[in-house]
Amino acid sequence: MTVAVAGQSIMVTPLTLIVAVDTLGRVPPLNDRAAALAWADSIVGDELDARRPEVKWVLPPEVRKVARRAPTVAPDPDRMGQSLMRDKHFTEVPDPLREDLRTLVALVGGRMALIPASVALVPAPGGQVRAEIAMALADARTGKVLWRTLTWGTGATPSEALTAAMEAVLPI
Repeated sequence: MTVAVAGQSIMVTPLTLIVAVDTLGRVPPLNDRAAALAWADSIVGDELDARRPEVKWVLPPEVRKVARRAPTVAPDPDRMGQSLMRDKHFTEVPDPLREDLRTLVALVGGRMALIPASVALVPAPGGQVRAEIAMALADARTGKVLWRTLTWGTGATPSEALTAAMEAVLPI
């Protein structure tokens, strides 16, 4: 995925959908929606930076900062509806998400947006946790979905499982 975009800036949208099934939803940080989203964003960002340093990832904290600097122009990056991109049938980003991505990418710089659309955490056999992550890479100017994945990883904890899922997305 990253050979064609090496050296470019890619905006990473914040996660807006995280689902923890069964008793996992009662375990911190998954028992608090805001904390769970921040936790997942940080793991995704750390793994992007560690596994693909040739790309300048503009991560959710920076995207939020840019949006706050332009309140009359920029949409709220946590309220754009990017979770709908988990649907594999979208070959183009639908409006109004497309317009919002275009605006934010113009403010951030670059052309593309990586959309972590959803994370699901489910119990797996043997006391393990399975993390499933859906992501899409879109050209913010044309709205075309350039790449997408739905992958998973397992681990002893939710953090290990999500890290394993990101390792599957971005193998070294």
